Amino acid sequence: MSFKPLFVYTWRRDLLASFVVFLVAIPLSLGIAVASGAPVEAGLIAAAVGGIVAGLVGGAPLQVSGPAAGLTVLVAEIVHTYGWRATCAITMLAGFLQLALGACRVARTALAVSPAVVHGMLAGIGVVLVLAQVHVLLGGTPQQSSIDNIVELPGQLVAPHSQATLLGLLTVGVLLGWDRLPKTGRGVLAVAGRIPAPLPAIAIATFLAWALRWHVPRVDLPDSLLAGVHPPTLPHGPLPEVFGAVVTIGLVAAVASLLCSVATDRQRPPGVPRANLDRELVGQGAANAVSGLLGGLPIAGVIVRSTANLEAGARTRASGVMHGVWVLVVALACGPLIELVPLAALAALLVALGVKMLGPSQVRDLRHHREALAYFATLFGVVLLGLGEGVLLGIGVMAVLALRRLTHVNVRVEEAARSDGKAAILTHVDGDPADFGGGLGTLGGVPVAADDLSPPAGRWHVVVEGTLTFLGVPKVTAVLQRIPAGATVDLDLNVDFMDHAAFDAVHEWRRAHERLGGRVDIDEVHEAWYERAVTGDMSPPRKSSPPARWWAPWGNRRRREEASELDGPEVSPSALLLQGVREYHGSTARLVRPIMAELAFEQKPEHLFITCVDSRVVPNIITASGPGDLFINRNVGNMVPRRGSRTADDSVAATVEYATQVLGIRTITVCGHSNCGAMAALLAGGTEVEHLGSLSRWLKHGNHSLARFLAADPGDDPAEPPLARLCQTNVMQQLDNLLTYPWIKERVEAGELELVGLYLDLETANVRVLDQSAQVFVPVPDEAPEGEPRALT
Repeated sequence: MSFKPLFVYTWRRDLLASFVVFLVAIPLSLGIAVASGAPVEAGLIAAAVGGIVAGLVGGAPLQVSGPAAGLTVLVAEIVHTYGWRATCAITMLAGFLQLALGACRVARTALAVSPAVVHGMLAGIGVVLVLAQVHVLLGGTPQQSSIDNIVELPGQLVAPHSQATLLGLLTVGVLLGWDRLPKTGRGVLAVAGRIPAPLPAIAIATFLAWALRWHVPRVDLPDSLLAGVHPPTLPHGPLPEVFGAVVTIGLVAAVASLLCSVATDRQRPPGVPRANLDRELVGQGAANAVSGLLGGLPIAGVIVRSTANLEAGARTRASGVMHGVWVLVVALACGPLIELVPLAALAALLVALGVKMLGPSQVRDLRHHREALAYFATLFGVVLLGLGEGVLLGIGVMAVLALRRLTHVNVRVEEAARSDGKAAILTHVDGDPADFGGGLGTLGGVPVAADDLSPPAGRWHVVVEGTLTFLGVPKVTAVLQRIPAGATVDLDLNVDFMDHAAFDAVHEWRRAHERLGGRVDIDEVHEAWYERAVTGDMSPPRKSSPPARWWAPWGNRRRREEASELDGPEVSPSALLLQGVREYHGSTARLVRPIMAELAFEQKPEHLFITCVDSRVVPNIITASGPGDLFINRNVGNMVPRRGSRTADDSVAATVEYATQVLGIRTITVCGHSNCGAMAALLAGGTEVEHLGSLSRWLKHGNHSLARFLAADPGDDPAEPPLARLCQTNVMQQLDNLLTYPWIKERVEAGELELVGLYLDLETANVRVLDQSAQVFVPVPDEAPEGEPRALT
């Protein structure tokens, strides 16, 4: 594939995407300007500046910036307080603030704001937007606060509805119906369905109002867009309040833009570079500074337009820039046409947008993580108190939830041995401080009251989990003090932190219990907080390697309680497997859970790894990779059947096809290994596996490797075993087999896909990489080449 066709192909997609985004941006920009109490042209200026300036300077190539509905309430408050030209000055100063933050490279810090607060803020803004614009839709005027809008709404509903109301309801109906049209196919409906719904909704309402000569409020533009540009003026008011407005606009717009960048980055197609958040913050700052100077609204990255840009097939930042150019052209040349748009239609569009901002799916996710309280606190705070107060309330609730989690401790009494030989199990988890009295336990499998469980001095197992601070001391001591005197206690401290108050309480209980003849064995699962406090060594804990060698075979690892059993019973394979799963749940699952939760609904690996089914080859170990890194295909002999081979087998081809054409894989690695049984069978002519029909047919795919091996010169080291040479030759042949697939060859020649060969020497555990120019396997360099990462941490 030559450079020019690829260049033309990319620009063609960007041109189409820019037009689609432009169609979405025009009605939204007009509506947001009206809802903000700003001049209508301010929305068009912000859309043009956001597309051109943020598109050129920003670090998120496929993100589209412009006036955002999430800033509507905030801008409306500032316009009401300081006036429009002063609001432009605040926007410009907020842009300078964003430029400074971007230069300080603190973009990642902005993402520390809890998503629960961010989504709650957006939902609250959506409610405020709906409450205000529904009055316009019904032919009335919005009030100054959400409470007033709610109070006035019943009277507005029973009042006579005007022509404006009919236009608004028509706009809502078109929006709902247009989204139901098919998006694929070649029919008229499919072509219409690919047009963004806001454009036909506004166009139909505008045409109807014009055709019927209805006298309804319409958009009012100046004679020229440039006539509406006035230099900003400094706001008059207390300096702390003005500074607070600047910081609020700057930070809210920055967080919204960065969150949009992250969301867009997760959907980026193959070949598109990752977003640079610090550069994106600089781009947003530059755009806001220019927009404020020219009389535009505040600018932020907008998920609606960015999603439309992605779905339309954009590949570079040119699509966002061109969309801004189209907005500018229309604003300068089509003013009379824009002035025909009824304000009620724009209000209906904003009502629909506000409803979408509520996001019920977000509530379900937050409930799963027990953060819904912060979401609803922020939502109601924004609606009832105001944007700033609502966000602060949400942050406060989130801080309380985080503090509770950080100081939360679970105490469990798992087992107590009885003199009559029956097991008594009593569990205390969460809730009030654990107390044996009034609780429930089991005796011989039958539930009984905890007061009936009065075991003599036997053996007790107490587990303390979480963060053990002074807040958890009452719960822990309530359990420990109820253990009978003289009992043997196994106390497991599975805690990630222990403060002095907690240590003192546990230590004093231990000394008192041992003075009365009892015995206490303390086992610390993570870090030795208790042991270090006893010895006086309070230096920061050093991270050490996991005690269990997770990478070693099962046969090399036995639990501590099994180590002394020299003649223990033989463990079945299934029991061994489940034992491994239990070890994973106890030590590894909690570590990988955040990563797996992020990958649960989407995978984006960049490497396809084809290797042998041999149990001694573990791809994630030899590449030091984790979940989501490798898309793995394993088969006998790490072979790739050639395209059109007589022995049909689509398994590997299906994997390669899906990896390259759906997942956008950028590297395919074929990894062979020494002492490969499949290659040994090929060398023996297949006689050893003749009784295995499926395997014999599969090994026919290795005939090209065998022929290549037989025709090759043994090289300078003829002492190297023939089997090792065949294993290496097989890797080279499989890379050639991949090139028999046209879509693989096209991507390789275009530089979009790289083929890599690896060879694992089982005896030395070393991996070598194929030097494709010399067709030999060479050691992997100890130092990474310039430009490549030198360490993975």
